[in-house]
Amino acid sequence: MEFQSQSYAKESLIKYKEGLGLLAENLPSFTDKFNEFTQECFKEGTLSQKEKQLIALGISVQAQDEFCMIYHTKGCIDYGCTEQEILEAIGVAAAFGGGAAISQGATLVQDCIKEFNTLN
Repeated sequence: MEFQSQSYAKESLIKYKEGLGLLAENLPSFTDKFNEFTQECFKEGTLSQKEKQLIALGISVQAQDEFCMIYHTKGCIDYGCTEQEILEAIGVAAAFGGGAAISQGATLVQDCIKEFNTLN
């Protein structure tokens, strides 16, 4: 028997699918409804499935959800995204993360500094 090493990404997808299987055994109604919901969200509509995978990948990166990053990177490739499209989606996610940090620094943090300094 020949041993074939799988990549980290493929092993992670297998682990994720096995975990979903166990979850489905214990919570069949929940997982059925969740799967129906996600299938509805990702079906072709005004946005293509390709565009929806790019959006999901960007959200996954911003949320730092490793399994979803792997899953949606594969989805992007499966739906024909180019490497450039994938990397641009990552760029948008990075801008969003940076934008959130700067907006909080420009508003909430400065407001807190003013408020706490007046209390002292």
